[in-house]
Order: sequence, then C-alpha cells, then structure tokens
Amino acid sequence: MFRIEAEVDKARRDLLRSRLRNTNTAASPVLAALRGTPGEREAPLHVWGLDAAGDLAGGLVGHTWTTWLHVTYLWVDARHRGTGLGSRLLAEAERLATTRGCTAARLETWDFQAPGFYRKQGYEVVCVIPDYPPGLTEYTLTKRLG
Repeated sequence: MFRIEAEVDKARRDLLRSRLRNTNTAASPVLAALRGTPGEREAPLHVWGLDAAGDLAGGLVGHTWTTWLHVTYLWVDARHRGTGLGSRLLAEAERLATTRGCTAARLETWDFQAPGFYRKQGYEVVCVIPDYPPGLTEYTLTKRLG
C-alpha cells in the first residue's frame, strides 16, 4: 500500500534529487566519472549587451555543464533587433563556453521566437514539440562548437 500526496515539499524534493543522482551515477560510467570533478556542477554564463547610455540592450543567460553550453535566455530589445547584437551575444557565449571545455551547445525556443535565427547561427533542430503550450511549437536545437 502506498499513500500518494501532492504538495510542495522542498526537503522531499532534495531527497529525491539526491537519490535520483545516486541511481544515475550508479547506472552511468560517464556520470560516475564526473562525480567530484569541476564538470559535475553547472557554472553560470552571462553575456550582456549595453547601449551607448549603458542601458541593457540585450543579454544571454545560460550555464555550462560538462562539455555543454545551455542557453536559457537570449533577448534583444526591439530597438536593437537586426543590428547583429543577438549574433554577437551568442558568439561570445559560445567562445566563453569553449574556454571552459565545451564542445556543444543547446537551447530551446518557440516558433514565434527565433528558430530561424538559431539555424543561421549553425544550430540544428533535434526536437520539435507541437502544442507546447497549446497553439505554440517548441524547438530544441543543438550545435557543435569549435
């Protein structure tokens, strides 16, 4: 018999994460080899584009983990779109990631955002999720770096 509960519980969440991590490490030699190394932890990576007045014109927020760059957010103010700022932000993040030993990058974007932009930057679609959320399509893209 099991009792099923649905509630937010940070202590249980942390316990579950720890147990899942231990299970994954036991099952994967790759993850086991990462244990205790600097590559085991995500390292934040942020790149900012500032206009002449020093105001935020765009930015990229992501992290590196193992040999991957994960781009979480990339945004350029509407006034600065089409100037190449987005390309410069992404290129700098990729450059910084390679100095950390990254050989690939990944990101997610919706159909109304920038899948075409990322394809122009050398990214390839590896996953398409239609109707996520309803009425939209989400894309996962990856790129080999270096």
